[in-house]
Amino acid sequence: MPIVVDIDVMLARRKMSVGELADRVGITPANLAVLKNGRAKAVRFSTLAALCEVLTCQPGDLLRWEAEDAVDAGDAVGADETVGAPGE
Repeated sequence: MPIVVDIDVMLARRKMSVGELADRVGITPANLAVLKNGRAKAVRFSTLAALCEVLTCQPGDLLRWEAEDAVDAGDAVGADETVGAPGE
């Protein structure tokens, strides 16, 4: 999945355990582990906000996007091409 969860990084910076974070956020350690290990399909904004509040960070400190594969130069849109709505 191209969205990477960096909760481990923030936990290490804050010297906090997964159990303590789960307690303070109000979710189970199992659910936090699912999120932390990148197996979650979604995260509620309220949970993300609570994580940010407890860890005193921004959502971008916890989540980042990584391209799955580099785009092949032949597949990229050229500088003189425009991408528009379907049918344009």
